[in-house]
Order: sequence, then structure tokens, then C-alpha cells
Amino acid sequence: MTSIARTLAAGIAGGLVASLAMNLFQGMAAPAFGQGGSNDDPATVKAADSAKQLVIGDAVTQKHRETAGSVVHYVTGAALGAGYALAARRWPQTTTGFGIAYGLGVATLLDDAVVPAFGWGPAPTDTPPATHAYGLASHAVFGLALEATRRGLDAVLD
Repeated sequence: MTSIARTLAAGIAGGLVASLAMNLFQGMAAPAFGQGGSNDDPATVKAADSAKQLVIGDAVTQKHRETAGSVVHYVTGAALGAGYALAARRWPQTTTGFGIAYGLGVATLLDDAVVPAFGWGPAPTDTPPATHAYGLASHAVFGLALEATRRGLDAVLD
């Protein structure tokens, strides 16, 4: 396996593991941050809707909404993991804070810029502080799990 392929494999796997870790954290931590109970679709489901409408012209059916949101979450995690691994290969400082800085940057970019820009969620100024804290904590877990998995797999695949 070439070193670029190894880097990508470790990054993609890291992104998938990190996405799972983030989901598990959110499931446990939501009550502590006052999250839960919303009937509104999460941004991942809204993103899946947007993608399907762009390609096919209609929204994701009610039956497939949860699955579509999960697919968006994990594909995004895998892509972010691949990008992170490639960046870490070229610029080792990318791993500052054992991936937590990257996770916080992802939270800021996605939650505060991309999601509101596409209409998948509220603007940062319309989001309660507890929701911001929940998003930051969730993405810190993502970054930590991403770096731990990337390093572990990189060592095993070496």
C-alpha cells in the first residue's frame, strides 16, 4: 500500500470512527446540554433533502429520512477524516491538541457557516449558548477520536 493510500485509509477510517464516537457522545450528553425533544429534522437530514432535490427533484421520503441523515453524517466524517489525514501528513501541526483543534474548527465551519448558509439550521446568533457548547463538545470528541484512530491505524498500516 502506498503511503498516500495508507494516509487516506487511516483518515477515512478515522473519520468514520470519529463520527460514531460523536453520535455516542451526543446520545449520552444531550440531556446535560439541554438538547433533545426537537421535532425539527437535523441538519444532516436537511442536507440529504437538498442533495436529493438537486439530483432527482424531490425530497427524501419520511421512511428514509433517518438513514439519509446518517449517510450524510458518516460520508461527511469520512471526507473530513481524509482531509485531516492528508493535512496532518503535510503539516504535522494540524494535529495540535490531539485533533481537538481540528474538531473545533470543523464545528465552527459547519455549524456556524455552512449549515446556516444552506438554510439547514439557524444562524449562530440565533442559536442558544447551550447548543453552541453541545456542538463544540461533540466536535471536540470527533477530533479526538479522529486523531486517535488515524495515529493507531497509521502505525498498524506502516
